[in-house]
Amino acid sequence: MAVSVDVTDSIATITLDRPDRLNAFNADMARAMVSAFDRTDRDDDVRVVIVTGAGSAFCAGADLERGESSFDHGPHDGVRRDGGGVVALRIFESTKPVIGAINGPAVGVGVTMMLPMDIRIASTAARFGFVFARRGI
Repeated sequence: MAVSVDVTDSIATITLDRPDRLNAFNADMARAMVSAFDRTDRDDDVRVVIVTGAGSAFCAGADLERGESSFDHGPHDGVRRDGGGVVALRIFESTKPVIGAINGPAVGVGVTMMLPMDIRIASTAARFGFVFARRGI
């Protein structure tokens, strides 16, 4: 399971749930996050959404396990976007306030998915890395 969703007391918690990979972002996670935000938007009981990571990391960035094909993405809504861009736009379009609870390292897409969130709260274990230039992106 790439993402889990829990709704308690009108608070939806979306958890990036790949702790064995430090919640590294892949296509399954992108689809699951879009689906989770679709669900929270439809649920009138949900008043706020919190996004956090399972285990010791928020999101270690793109999962590079597939090598160079890790960044192969097709068009989304007629526009060619990577999964991180699709998720960031979906968070931006959320009809509920979104809070990022950054519980550990956030790298690459782990940082950029926070940008459209309304509030970001970082623990003392949080670390942020924009590594795109080092990857030639």
